Amino acid sequence: MAKDVLCEVNSCKYWAPDNQCKASSIYVVSHRGKQAHKSEETDCKTFEAKV
Repeated sequence: MAKDVLCEVNSCKYWAPDNQCKASSIYVVSHRGKQAHKSEETDCKTFEAKV
């Protein structure tokens, strides 16, 4: 498993300096249950907006 997870979405509560993700786990799904063939066809379900 990857040690470092990078994320550029600084509006997420798990975003940390240097584009690090500080979530304890990451959940990524494909759009509408279809098989993904490129990154644009996926979504990060771990995202939570900063309050």
